[in-house]
Amino acid sequence: MSETPAELLRTAVRHDGARPFLTFYDDATGERVELSVITFDNWVAKTAGFLTGGLGVESGERVGLRLPGHWQSLAWAAACWSAGVCVVLGDDDDVQVAVAGPDAVAAAAGSAPEVVGLALRPLGGRFTEPLPPGVTDYAVEVPGYPDHFVPPFPPDDAEPALERAGVVHTLGGLADHARQRAEQLGAGPGGRLLVATDDLGTALVDALLVPLVVGGSAVLVRHEDPARRAARVDAERVTAAVA
Repeated sequence: MSETPAELLRTAVRHDGARPFLTFYDDATGERVELSVITFDNWVAKTAGFLTGGLGVESGERVGLRLPGHWQSLAWAAACWSAGVCVVLGDDDDVQVAVAGPDAVAAAAGSAPEVVGLALRPLGGRFTEPLPPGVTDYAVEVPGYPDHFVPPFPPDDAEPALERAGVVHTLGGLADHARQRAEQLGAGPGGRLLVATDDLGTALVDALLVPLVVGGSAVLVRHEDPARRAARVDAERVTAAVA
């Protein structure tokens, strides 16, 4: 059996759940959010509960994420993997659930049996304007789900877990892929990576999976202002930066 992202996250919670795991900046809005391992795990658990209990998604099914690089997007991916669900990046109509950010929610409406909108507002806030018919506001629904999630059946690590541009990684293969990427980045044990990207595919690997396999953490920056990088690297004690 291969390690899965859910197993790596559980290990991180057991070892030092209070340590910082993901720090998110949006230089366009001035937002900064810091999540410990436990806090991130709670968001993952609530989202997985909503995904399976609220939306009825089962292991082996597919969820499309039409989202940018954002801390909530990473929680969604980790929740899918906890439930044995395949994350599909990009516009794909062959999914059970389409999850869209504010810029994509109108186009996503009606594209899947279930459509979920993420406002991506500070502190996980809800939409301030009405959503298209049939679109569920994630921020309204997710708080009521438990902080812990146990899948009805342990996910099969041979199942597809991440599909992007025709390339598919299995659930068990994600950790191996992340270890290869960590070597490319020079990310050693306990490393803290600065990842400046709006691309969710890049963020999933460099700001989520790599930190999980090296026992480290990430600073994910959206809409980066390059003039702020040097000060941020120093303030956040970054050990490696990914442009």
